[in-house]
Amino acid sequence: MSGYFEKFHALPPNVRGALFVILGTGFFVMTDIVVKFTGDRFHPAQMSIFRYGVGFILLAPLFIRTGRAKLRTKRLKLHFIRAILATLGQAGIFYTVIHLQLADATAMNFTRPLFLTILAIFILKEVVGVHRWCATLIGFTGVIVMMRPFGGEVDIAWGIALVTALLFSSGLIIIRVLGRDDPPGTILFWYHVFGILIFTGPAAYVWVDPLPHEWILLCLIATFTAIGMNFFVRGFSVGESSVMGTMEYIRLVFAALAGYFIFSEVPDHWTWIGVGIIVAATLYITRHEAKTAKAAET
Repeated sequence: MSGYFEKFHALPPNVRGALFVILGTGFFVMTDIVVKFTGDRFHPAQMSIFRYGVGFILLAPLFIRTGRAKLRTKRLKLHFIRAILATLGQAGIFYTVIHLQLADATAMNFTRPLFLTILAIFILKEVVGVHRWCATLIGFTGVIVMMRPFGGEVDIAWGIALVTALLFSSGLIIIRVLGRDDPPGTILFWYHVFGILIFTGPAAYVWVDPLPHEWILLCLIATFTAIGMNFFVRGFSVGESSVMGTMEYIRLVFAALAGYFIFSEVPDHWTWIGVGIIVAATLYITRHEAKTAKAAET
């Protein structure tokens, strides 16, 4: 076994990082599969209380290592605001996974860089160039194509998916601010604590007693999410961010395959056209920002 680890560590950093990210995307898709299986029986609020409750237990070793002193924060209100945005976004993800095809729901996750462009201007006061603005507008064109507003009604799940992406993007912006003073363990600690507090009431209101095997499935939602996040952190810490960001799009392939073979979902040509536009726009933004950052360092 040690020989395999030695061979793995001998690989170039970007290759190791890419493998971690691919594994992470696989676990995220497994989370979506479980959510879709349990969506007929359980409300997103009940799924969320498992997500944060079990997630807190799984992350307990990290909180212990962080230490009681560092878990204290001077920005409790900002942690709470971030938790409201991100936890509502989490519930929104569960809703869209249940009500949209897996490929569509996954593709909508990749609109976050588009929202980050807009939020960075108004919240962080960043200066955004013409190239990034154009790519952002083109990316939202892809969203419109996927929503198929061609003379018919648009499913409310599409609107929730967009709001969800906006909420998560807002949460990411706040993480940038919190990260100046608090370590990752502190941010995750308060995120899970507030997540549990926020969803305890709603989960109790919509509670459905799980069957024995359903307890396992609900716990797997948090477990797969935690494992996926762990692989993502490892991947982005080893490889270059611009390269790792492109590897994340493999999740679309996994989601489409899972949707086809497990749920008999067949994405139509509008899905693939929209996905192509969104992916191209976000890839351009990622690469352009990476080149800009390198130029600034030089």
